[in-house]
Amino acid sequence: MERIELDEAMLQGQAEIWRYMYSFADSMALKSAVELRIADIIHSNGGPVTLSQIASCINGGLASPDITTLARIMRLLIRRKIFTVHHPSDGGDLLYGLIHSSRWLLHDSEQTLAPMVLMNTHPWQMTPWHYFSQCVKEGGIAFKKAYGCELWDLASRDPDLNKLFNNGLACSSKVITSVILSSYKQGLSSIRSLVDVGGGIGGLISEIVKAYPHIKGVNFDLPHVVSTAPTYNAVSHIGGDMFHDAIPNADAVIMKWILHDWTDKECIKILRNC
Repeated sequence: MERIELDEAMLQGQAEIWRYMYSFADSMALKSAVELRIADIIHSNGGPVTLSQIASCINGGLASPDITTLARIMRLLIRRKIFTVHHPSDGGDLLYGLIHSSRWLLHDSEQTLAPMVLMNTHPWQMTPWHYFSQCVKEGGIAFKKAYGCELWDLASRDPDLNKLFNNGLACSSKVITSVILSSYKQGLSSIRSLVDVGGGIGGLISEIVKAYPHIKGVNFDLPHVVSTAPTYNAVSHIGGDMFHDAIPNADAVIMKWILHDWTDKECIKILRNC
């Protein structure tokens, strides 16, 4: 009996290793769905659609996609509860639909994670993960080992990477901005000016100023970041380095997802500079 239980435990352990070994396929299938705009195609049709209907809208209908590969991607994402599938009672083609998860993949939605998916599954973000064991042996930062420089330096030299990174962070700002605005009403009502340190292209500060028009907003980030920022009413973009340049004066400072990127010593330097 003990031998049977041990064999079953070992078999279960093997299954777990196989599962984790291939878990990257989930991320790649999710990336494919965003790149192919599958959620947008279903949404634009107003309801569940067949696989052929999805395929006909890929590439603007100018080319014939590999429907077998598309079916495999959809099968996996259904299994992962990203999309849903309905079996018509009349025996017709399967109908694929959206659920709460897949609605976060809509490109033109006010709240979307599509740009973040594309950012985090891009090869430049995936490559540093291959340096984890080297970091254990030698110390250091995985991204720097992969590219010879920090992420910010690489983005300053690559406009496409800079755009991908900024769009990814901008969409995440929209996701949490509504929570900030609904939870911190008293604090925002009492200030006249606010600077967002490391504010990217200004998504968070622009929404705060929109909700509280009496606030003068300042978006402070690296020059190559703010150079691509849209124009917002009552928001000024200032380029600089939060470690070395003076942070613009304001009644208050806000930082979203900044300090976690740095060591305690570096965080102290940033806070003192504010």
